Amino acid sequence: MAQRSRLHVPRPPARPGEKPDFSYVKITPAGAVPRPDTKVPAREVESLGRDLVRVLDDDARAVGPWNPHLEPQDLQVALRYMMLTRVLDDRMQPGDMLFPSYRNQGLFIVRGLSLVDLMCQCLSNTRDMCRGRQMPIMYHWGAGNIFSISGNLATQFPQAVGWAMAAAIKGEDRIAAAWIGEGASAEADFHHGMTFASVYQAPVILNIVNNQWAISTFQGFAGGEGRTFAEYGPGYGIPGIRVDSNDFLAV
Repeated sequence: MAQRSRLHVPRPPARPGEKPDFSYVKITPAGAVPRPDTKVPAREVESLGRDLVRVLDDDARAVGPWNPHLEPQDLQVALRYMMLTRVLDDRMQPGDMLFPSYRNQGLFIVRGLSLVDLMCQCLSNTRDMCRGRQMPIMYHWGAGNIFSISGNLATQFPQAVGWAMAAAIKGEDRIAAAWIGEGASAEADFHHGMTFASVYQAPVILNIVNNQWAISTFQGFAGGEGRTFAEYGPGYGIPGIRVDSNDFLAV
């Protein structure tokens, strides 16, 4: 009689075409978790990797003293605006470098690239900023300090960390920011970037955007079944903060 395998294989709560079930996602009530100071040590924010920083409730109404009057559809662009302009610490520098994933068109729009230019890249016409050398939606914009989008997963993390290290070596007051999806956190480049960012204290913001489902696999296959992705941070000595990315004020 064949022995039954004891290997654990993550089981998606729903398959494509089935009714989604997000009951496994633990969401902290809006206003229950305070937003930390930007310079707080990693050891003091470990709980924020498990909880969820939220200001707005499920009807996009602020909890507490906030009065934003924002609609849900405005929040995604507002989030990126907050990230890019460094509103939180009033140190906006136009030279900050962005390393986007292929779902971050909002970064280009906020920095001033027109929708027509984005469309021209997809069509590979004479206004294509990539001159026909990139696949559609893999934009780059040198004048806007936005690095080339890569078809390979997680390359943005070590690239952003390396750029930030170079800025620090030159004594510049500039930062880098990178975005990947939750599935890409299973790639080796993710861990390489985290290690270098921690060891050399690179001025970089590393974002994992978790939409609960990577290109073809459930988030559990990237380690999201047993913990949140923000909990990776403290293991590297980096503050990891789990934030509702649809909540402008929380970000």
